Amino acid sequence: MKSNESVLRVGVIGLGLMGTAIVDRLLKSRFIPYVWNRTREKAEPLVDRGAVWSDNPIADCDRVIVSLYSSEVVESVLLPLKGSVRQGQIVIDTTTGDPEQSVKWEQRLAAVGANYLDSPISGSSEQTRRGDATVIVSGQQAAFDACHELWPVLGKNVFYVGASGNAAKMKLVTNLVLGLNRAALAEGIVFAESIGIEPTAALEVLRGSAAYSRQMDTKGRKMIDGDFTTQAKLSQHLKDVRLMLHAASAVGLSLPLADTHRQLLERAEALGLGELDNSAIIEAIRRPTRNA
Repeated sequence: MKSNESVLRVGVIGLGLMGTAIVDRLLKSRFIPYVWNRTREKAEPLVDRGAVWSDNPIADCDRVIVSLYSSEVVESVLLPLKGSVRQGQIVIDTTTGDPEQSVKWEQRLAAVGANYLDSPISGSSEQTRRGDATVIVSGQQAAFDACHELWPVLGKNVFYVGASGNAAKMKLVTNLVLGLNRAALAEGIVFAESIGIEPTAALEVLRGSAAYSRQMDTKGRKMIDGDFTTQAKLSQHLKDVRLMLHAASAVGLSLPLADTHRQLLERAEALGLGELDNSAIIEAIRRPTRNA
């Protein structure tokens, strides 16, 4: 019979904004996070609060959460650890990545009797830290059910969407709409400023109108104040938009609004804003107007 500690022990690979928020949630929920990051220094504040450093969370834990930048990074990090995967283990990958890579990882782990769940999180690191994010999960139903105690920790809303790869696809769909909402809000605020409407007043009206989206609550004030403290990096959303366009192209579909959004994000990156919060997209609209 497993000890209480082994039942509560959960590995976390990747301590960026989202991975750190996930560890915060685990610590508050009485789990014992066994953490790993390519730069160990990022783990130290979490270890001080009760997390445990692990050179190989896959060897130490039956449940392992992966939170990395891209499918390519997942590949580079997990392949060297793959030899530690064992029967019955479940890897929960919260990375927003390539759906084809999700299917590949499920097949790799299934070969040794383990399970892979692609489980991207829709929401910022701050929303995740508050428990307000949405988790989209696909893979084997039995593996999903076996992690029932973890899903409320990772998010407020949890959607199981079937076969491996479906969650990664659905995350691209949600990010497409979410990102366009954010870009539309940025353009609306700049438009209001340019025609003499005070931005705070414009945001208040927008929130009370049929134009409302949650981005007005999470990003509106940041855009107006120029507070681009990072909750979700602009460059990371650009990575996601490129994945969307690639997936659409593979089935012969064009996404004209997403492509325009890509161009705006690339302009923001060229302005040196890639590492800032994705609300900084407003500067890609505002600066050319100011320089005209």
